[in-house]
Amino acid sequence: MIETLLQAILEQVDQPKKDLEHNLRALLNEAVTKMDLVSRDELERQKTALQNANSRLAELQAQVKTLEASIQK
Repeated sequence: MIETLLQAILEQVDQPKKDLEHNLRALLNEAVTKMDLVSRDELERQKTALQNANSRLAELQAQVKTLEASIQK
């Protein structure tokens, strides 16, 4: 009888804990969604694209300097 009572009490205590955990997870998921975060993979793709654009820009700037130098001669 005491064992049954103890088990019933533990079950009653455990349920609010589960509810609280569920609610906290939902709030955290909502907060992360609102932050509009990007994945590390997307960040790496953007970093690579920026490096490629900077490289191409440097090439074009060198071409412009070459053309300007040839015009001034």
